[in-house]
Amino acid sequence: MGYKEEILRRRTFGIISHPDAGKTTLTEKLLLFGGAIHIAGAVKSNKIKKTATSDFMEIERQRGISVATSVMGFEYKGIKINILDTPGHQDFAEDTFRTLTACDSVIIVVDSAKGVESQTRKLMQVCRMRKTPVIVFINKLDRPSNDPFDILDDVERELQIKVNPLSWPIGSGDTFKGIYNIYNQSLCLYTPSIQNIQEGLEITDTDSEELDQHIGKRSADQLREDLELVREVYPNLNREEYLDAQVAPVFFGSALNNFGIRELLDCFIEVAPAPLPRETEERIVQPDEEKFSGFVFKIHANMDPNHRDRLAFVKICSGVFKRNTNYLHVRNGKNLKFSTPTAFMASKKTIIEDAYPGDIIGLHDTGTFKIGDTLTEGEKLHFKGIPSFSPELFKYIENSDPMKSKQLNKGIDQLMDEGVAQLFVNQFNNRKIIGTVGALQFEVIEYRLLHEYSAICRWEPINLYKACWIESLDYAQLEDFKKHKSQYMAKDKEGRDVFLADSQYMLQIAQANYPKLIFHFKSEF
Repeated sequence: MGYKEEILRRRTFGIISHPDAGKTTLTEKLLLFGGAIHIAGAVKSNKIKKTATSDFMEIERQRGISVATSVMGFEYKGIKINILDTPGHQDFAEDTFRTLTACDSVIIVVDSAKGVESQTRKLMQVCRMRKTPVIVFINKLDRPSNDPFDILDDVERELQIKVNPLSWPIGSGDTFKGIYNIYNQSLCLYTPSIQNIQEGLEITDTDSEELDQHIGKRSADQLREDLELVREVYPNLNREEYLDAQVAPVFFGSALNNFGIRELLDCFIEVAPAPLPRETEERIVQPDEEKFSGFVFKIHANMDPNHRDRLAFVKICSGVFKRNTNYLHVRNGKNLKFSTPTAFMASKKTIIEDAYPGDIIGLHDTGTFKIGDTLTEGEKLHFKGIPSFSPELFKYIENSDPMKSKQLNKGIDQLMDEGVAQLFVNQFNNRKIIGTVGALQFEVIEYRLLHEYSAICRWEPINLYKACWIESLDYAQLEDFKKHKSQYMAKDKEGRDVFLADSQYMLQIAQANYPKLIFHFKSEF
């Protein structure tokens, strides 16, 4: 198969939602369809002592939630699919924001009873900002749900995007009988099954009596009425509008019962975009360029607890990545060679010889990579859009065991490189401050320091409102500011100046008194 054909057959997408909408379960079922796994791990079942394939960290197994993005690749009908299952919990939103930079499209999972929730709205803002194409999957139809038209109105209003239903539910909860696939005009009857894959019945004419025989006259009449209204309100899908992020195709189903997934996947591989061009500070990089380029969007330490390894996740943007070939690490100007590049199936890894645009590979990292780093065949490129945001919660981190200070420092260093949180060193008292976007992150850091680095930490409260990166065109004013605000000045991990404001009022006064200073609320400026 030629280089261009390899690019065109790749689909890289993220799955996002509010916690507990069924995102990880949907990931599992997509893998089941692709033959990548043969039995789905019930995410919250205590009877089956299995966990979701994508939840590979010990803390994820204990909590039943995803706390880190995992990557899974599989083949389906000749298409190479790369899924990024992201954490839904808002405390891990930063990991999700960065992961979205590596996605060419997104599937949003919405609970059919709860509708669009707060975290979904926030994540949709990121998709809108980047004009990422989205497909919506309305989940949990096997439970009592809202009226499908109300759900569509809710999605349009809350996510600020036009919708286009490509499948339609027949009842919900106890009366759920199946879905009608508008996209290819077939009926899929519902039989609850966690493991089996169900086939649809081809019914092109919804007026036929065959429909009445399968779902009963009352349900058939309701479906005909609904479909007539759908055709009047929602026009046929325009793929260009979908690719331009103006319209979102909508599918209904039940991920837990493996229902409606095939319809979603079959349509997805047809309409979703192949790898898209990427913006850098220097120019736009096209996927079919001959020379290799890619960027690090995630770093994860200790994926394999036995080997204490550290992996950098690289999204390939152009050219073919080849094993044992020299590539330029743009930030430090060194050529690096990788002997064991890996492809992912959550925590399971296989060594690969080459990879194409759209693929995500893991490179063993001895501390040379940071999030946002670029690898190329020599050209100096800097990919855009991988920022760290100003944290919202802050705590001092202290060592509880003086004998383990080396382990603690190494653990903090590596976990901060992953981007799970941010480290600021107060220039006044030299104490280390950890900033996060959610309280649960502190628990995860403490847990991982103990279990992965054998280091015990304790937290001390600190009253801070915001951390702002500062820069100035006026050196004298910057020095004056740093002198007067010395007890609020810190350095981040890159050695940049950070102002730690303890209240909104203090920040506003500082901005007013020092007009030549620029206060940034994200690290990419």
